[in-house]
Amino acid sequence: MKGDNRMELNYFRDRLFDLLNDSEGMGIADLNADEQNSLLTVRTEDGNVFEIVCRQAARKEDGWTTAN
Repeated sequence: MKGDNRMELNYFRDRLFDLLNDSEGMGIADLNADEQNSLLTVRTEDGNVFEIVCRQAARKEDGWTTAN
């Protein structure tokens, strides 16, 4: 984390991976991290596959938007 207490994207993605990897009762069969694309792929025990994209969001007056 930076000195100004903002969480960095890589740290957040790594912690999210750890939380999913250590979770019990969610039925996760496999978990893959594609760091180049900031993508987590989750395969469940019943065969479903989910993709989680991690991006930094920027605060705007009209709500949250994805930062470029």
